[in-house]
Amino acid sequence: MSAKRFCDGFSRRDFLHLGAAGLFGAGLNVPSILHAQERARTRGQSTRDISVIYLFLKGGLSTIDTFDLKPNAPTEFRGEFNPIATNVTGIRVCEHVPRIARQMDKFSLIRSFRHHNSDHGPADHYMLTGYFPVAGFNPNLSPNNQRPAVGSVVARKLGPRGGVPANVALPRMHASGGPAYLGTTAAPFVIDADPNAPNFTVPDIVPPPTLAATRLESRRELLRQLDRYQASVERTANSHARAVSDYQREAFNLMVSPEARRAFDLQAESARLRDEYGRNTLGQSCLMARRLVEAGVRCVTIDHTNWDTHDNNFLTLRRELLPALDAGLSTLFRDLADRGRLQNTLVVVTGEFGRTPRINRNAGRDHWGPAFTVAVGGGGIKGGRAIGASDARAERPANNPHGPEDLMATIYHLMGIDINEEFYTPEGRPVPIVSNGRPIREIL
Repeated sequence: MSAKRFCDGFSRRDFLHLGAAGLFGAGLNVPSILHAQERARTRGQSTRDISVIYLFLKGGLSTIDTFDLKPNAPTEFRGEFNPIATNVTGIRVCEHVPRIARQMDKFSLIRSFRHHNSDHGPADHYMLTGYFPVAGFNPNLSPNNQRPAVGSVVARKLGPRGGVPANVALPRMHASGGPAYLGTTAAPFVIDADPNAPNFTVPDIVPPPTLAATRLESRRELLRQLDRYQASVERTANSHARAVSDYQREAFNLMVSPEARRAFDLQAESARLRDEYGRNTLGQSCLMARRLVEAGVRCVTIDHTNWDTHDNNFLTLRRELLPALDAGLSTLFRDLADRGRLQNTLVVVTGEFGRTPRINRNAGRDHWGPAFTVAVGGGGIKGGRAIGASDARAERPANNPHGPEDLMATIYHLMGIDINEEFYTPEGRPVPIVSNGRPIREIL
C-alpha cells in the first residue's frame, strides 16, 4: 500500500515502529517480551482459551456502502452499490463483497454503533482503547495512548501462552496501539514488516534466509563471552539484571528454534491458500494472524490503512479496498472454522468511524462517527445476526445504540477478564479496565 496521508496531514505510515530493534538493540524486543511473560505467569489468569484478531481499517470503512446499505434512500445518500443476499436470510450486504456474504453465518453486524467524534486521532484512540481521550491528547505524538489498547490489556491480564508473545501488532503498530501506563511489558511485539513482501521475515524471531547457521553460532558464542564478562565484573548484580540475561538466551533459542520458524513462516502455507487470502498486505496479514493465534498469541492487531475515502469513494472501494477485504476476511472466517479454531478466536472488524451518509462533491464520503457498523464473529459470538439498526439514511442509530466502551467490555468478557477490575497508574490512581461499558448480550 502506498504511504498516502490522511486528510488531517498525518502520514498513513505508522507513527511508531516499536519492538523489532534487534536482538541486542534498544526497544521492545524478544528478551523484554519474554521477561514480561515470566512476570505474567505469576499473576492469576483466566482459564478461558480465547484469542482475538482486531482488524482495524485505519481511515474509516464506509459501512453505508458495505454492511448497512440504504437502497431506498435518496440518490445523494444511497450511493452506487447494490445490496445482495447473504447465506443468512434477511441480511444483505454490498455486491462487492460476495465472498464475505457467503460467510455471514459466522459473524454478526452491530449496525447501531456510534460515538461522538469524527477526527482520526481521537477516534482511533477511542476505538482501540474504549476510552475517549481527554484534554492534552496529541495525535502527533508517538505513541499517543492515554489509555492502554486492547492488546495491552489482554497481555497484562492474561499473559502469554507458551513461548510466543501475548500481544502482536502487524504490519506495524498504530500510534494508539500501545500500553500507556501499563508500561513496556504490556506493549505489543511489532512484526514491523509487510507479510506480502517477497522477502518477508520477522525481525527478532526468524533470521533472514541469508543469515547462515555459522554466523548464528558465532553470535551465540559472543553472547556466552558477554555473559562470562558480566559474571566477572557484576557479582553483585541484582536479580532483575540476571533475569534479563536469561531472557536474552531464551530469546536467542526462540529465534533459531524450528518451532518459532514454523509459526512465523508464511512460506509454510500452500500457494493456493495464500492466493485465497489475497496476495496483498491485508490478505497476508489475516493469514499471519491466523497462524499466530494458532501458535498461542492472545491478541493480534492488524493495522490496515488507506480507508479514508474523501475522494472517489466508490471507485476506490470497488477497485482496491473491497476486493482485498472480501478475500482476506472471508477466508479468515472459513479457515478458522475449517480448522476448528473459530469458537476460540474472536474476530473484530472496524475502522475508527464510518463515512458520511451524504456523498460529497468529490464523489466521496467524509468522516462520520454518529452511526456505523462493526462486524464481530467467532470466540463465543452468535453468527448470522444484525444487532440494532441505523435510521433510513444511516445518520444515527434508530435503536439499541452501542459504543466503543461496550465493544471493549464484550471482548474482555469473552476472554474471561473482569470488566469491573481497575488498573493503577504509576501515580497510584485507579483506572477501570472498561469505561462504563457493558457486554453486548444480543450477540453472546
